[in-house]
Amino acid sequence: MRGKGKQPIIFASGFGCDQTVWNHVSDSFEEDYQIILFDYVGLGKSDLSAFNSTKYSHLSGYVQDVLDICSTLEVKNAIFVGHSVSGMIGVLASLQKPEYFSDLIMIGPSPRYLNDPPEYYGGFEKQDLLDLVNMMEKNYIGWANMFSSTLLNTSDRKDVANELEDRFCSTDPAITQAFANACFFADNRKDLPLVTVPSHILQCSEDVIAPRNVGEYLIEHLPNSTISFMNAVGHCPHMTDPEETVSVIRAYLCGKTKNDRQYLGEPNNG
Repeated sequence: MRGKGKQPIIFASGFGCDQTVWNHVSDSFEEDYQIILFDYVGLGKSDLSAFNSTKYSHLSGYVQDVLDICSTLEVKNAIFVGHSVSGMIGVLASLQKPEYFSDLIMIGPSPRYLNDPPEYYGGFEKQDLLDLVNMMEKNYIGWANMFSSTLLNTSDRKDVANELEDRFCSTDPAITQAFANACFFADNRKDLPLVTVPSHILQCSEDVIAPRNVGEYLIEHLPNSTISFMNAVGHCPHMTDPEETVSVIRAYLCGKTKNDRQYLGEPNNG
């Protein structure tokens, strides 16, 4: 933990990434908060010997990582900032221990990646995700190159695409595949109405992983939630557009009150 403030703010990385993805965001909050960064078991500098393929075949294993960290650090009323799948991991953690969290801030979250027509459009057909996992098994390096570009959905930040590719390639493929199965085939739609912790969604432009309609679904089904539509393109604004990401998070934290959480920010296209 580091920082000069009293309230903890936990930054949780998305699928296949470690805590270094927050390098250009977390520093901006040191003056006002206690910063907590961590790696899920199997990723980054975590204890790889602690990885259990059965435990981490479901999101519950990663949820337990978050709960263990909060318990060990005696965290209460923390702001949880989760990217991508970590948004739902934060949701599930809050259902078990709501006292650990004051707010859930979710960047590009999705309660389900699979389409379930006509009620829900998550962005992917089942065969799409099966093909993705199959590619991971047969050509991991090729998958890492393809998926890193897909996440960003822009050719303007090849530097960030290379960073993501390097992170994927530095992780044991078996661990990444286990996380992929736990992430891509999860369905947390029924959990949303049970959430009691106030939530804020950061919805990116042209995000193929979590399209705009997914963000709109969340705002309709997640109690006490708000949403900001960002100018940032792709799925990783904390890496491609850290300044806007920091600005949107701060606007939520500084502007919210108990009776005014229905802020709906639209992107500034001018």
